[in-house]
Amino acid sequence: MKSFVFVIMEKEKVNYIVDNQEHLILKILADQKWKDGFVCRKCGNNNYCKGKKAFSRRCTRCKTEESATAHTVFHRCKLPLTEAMAIAQMICSQHDVSTYEISRQLDKRQMTCWKFKTKILECLESPEKSLIIQKLIEMPVGSILQDNHS
Repeated sequence: MKSFVFVIMEKEKVNYIVDNQEHLILKILADQKWKDGFVCRKCGNNNYCKGKKAFSRRCTRCKTEESATAHTVFHRCKLPLTEAMAIAQMICSQHDVSTYEISRQLDKRQMTCWKFKTKILECLESPEKSLIIQKLIEMPVGSILQDNHS
């Protein structure tokens, strides 16, 4: 099973994105997830068309649709994507940040923050999932932000 690289941007750019545009996060996730090309997980086909949801892809052979968040650290995450990205940014910049602190800053239940932190730390520590969170602060966000303002 192919893992996906989860990248976090510079703090001020993340804050801009988290505060304003969920679709920009989806675009970043989709770009990173399929940077080597789309391959259907069900049938192995390489051809796709646009899916029903934003930045999702639909296999042209078996018609299976895959979202940008599927099979990533955000898979089945019940938090809004912007808040999940904020938590991920906090944890990746400071592994020892308390879930109580995250809970206080984002006004979320401590157990919710704990579960998501555990998920992210598992991805960081697990050798087979080491590509999920591989690099921090390496995303060329400038072009994405320019696309949004044009």
